[in-house]
Amino acid sequence: MSSSSVIKNSSRRGFLKRAALAVALSAGIGLASGTASAEIGYPEKEDLKFGFIKLTDMAPLAIAYEKGYFEDEGLYVTLEAQANWKVLLDGVIDGQLDGAHMLAGQPLAATIGFGTKAHIVTPFSMDLNGNGITVSNTVWEQMKPHVPKQADGKPVHPIKADALKPVVDQYKKDGKPFKMGMVFPVSTHNYELRYWLAAGGINPGYYAPHKGDITGQLKADALLSVTPPPQMPATLEAGTIYGYCVGEPWNQQAVFKGIGVPVITDYEIWKDNPEKVFGMTKAFTEKYPNTTIRVVKALIRAGKWLDENDNANRPEAVKILSQSNYVGADYEVIANSMTGTFEYEKGDKRSVPDFNVFFRYNATYPYYSDAVWYLTQMRRWGQISEQKPNSWYDKVAKSVYRPDIYQKAAESLIAEGKLKADEFPDFKTETGYRKPQTEFIDEVTFDGTKPNEYIDSFSIGLKGDDQV
Repeated sequence: MSSSSVIKNSSRRGFLKRAALAVALSAGIGLASGTASAEIGYPEKEDLKFGFIKLTDMAPLAIAYEKGYFEDEGLYVTLEAQANWKVLLDGVIDGQLDGAHMLAGQPLAATIGFGTKAHIVTPFSMDLNGNGITVSNTVWEQMKPHVPKQADGKPVHPIKADALKPVVDQYKKDGKPFKMGMVFPVSTHNYELRYWLAAGGINPGYYAPHKGDITGQLKADALLSVTPPPQMPATLEAGTIYGYCVGEPWNQQAVFKGIGVPVITDYEIWKDNPEKVFGMTKAFTEKYPNTTIRVVKALIRAGKWLDENDNANRPEAVKILSQSNYVGADYEVIANSMTGTFEYEKGDKRSVPDFNVFFRYNATYPYYSDAVWYLTQMRRWGQISEQKPNSWYDKVAKSVYRPDIYQKAAESLIAEGKLKADEFPDFKTETGYRKPQTEFIDEVTFDGTKPNEYIDSFSIGLKGDDQV
């Protein structure tokens, strides 16, 4: 399937599967083994349109389509690339899209009314890790004297923003703003870039929505602004920005074009950090509950396929993603990070087997603590302008992240024999909060049950009842 028109048309195979599903359900039985499918019921809405941005972490959608997992659930899905994250979110809110590959911060920000007000939920986390921070060749040359070296002369990783601070300080001394790109104000990329910079003593600036300032550049040492992911390399090459944080393949593209150097991956900033989510309106999930569960079933199977047998399916996945209707980058560029490696400075390719994780480590489970981390960063940088009690973070997380829907999908797959119970969290004991996480670049521990204590632990950032 190589053209965008193909992914919008249902096949005869799918028609027959839908007919078979209808017969099975009308007879009161489930497909495969057990009765889980019958208990879920027939999908209330069969024809669906999902949006995505051209990034490798949209892979679960592409695989669920290409491998027939959506069709197995009686769903006819159109996948449609979107121009940018705002257009994508607006499409979900106004109903042009039934769901979408989203930045984890988007459902949370929309629900609390930062930027746009709409109740968006996520029953599925799409991946862990997958981003990087790239700087221009000029900035890299300026950083190198401050980067520790191995015996062979190659940089010691992870590279901290401590090495960038003298460069930023010199720009300020010369009266030049140090400009960097990220993909959206509530993107993982914005928060990861800010986290890395602040850990190195560089203030990335504040938002002040209560004063009408949503630039995020107040009191900033480095000025961060929005650039759509596919445009990052060209914007860097033009000199409009000096570095950026983005998902793949747009860091590796800079290496292949010889215009920049990825200095760190988000895996090194926060090991196994949650990345994208699949977002839908709360109204959609309530109007079409069976459809929602079936969508999640298909996506879980896609995540499993992407990770199984030690990533053995990744070359095939890369071939699919390289098609113009999906990511559309060269096979070699996508493969550079999707198949267990990551290339930093040209020729410095290192093993990073967990750079992209789509299923293992419970990657697909929508943890409340993941939502809380994003909310703490919104508060840290002023997008949430006032202090909130810990109970508020818990309440918002539980209104947006929906492990209850995920659990129904997982239990159905287990009953059908498609996955095993030990491949999921123990639903009898799972609270939705991960154990305190310690593997951050600044060695600060994150406990999702204590958000205010976490926020107050940082030397750079708002805390307590601070306002900009």
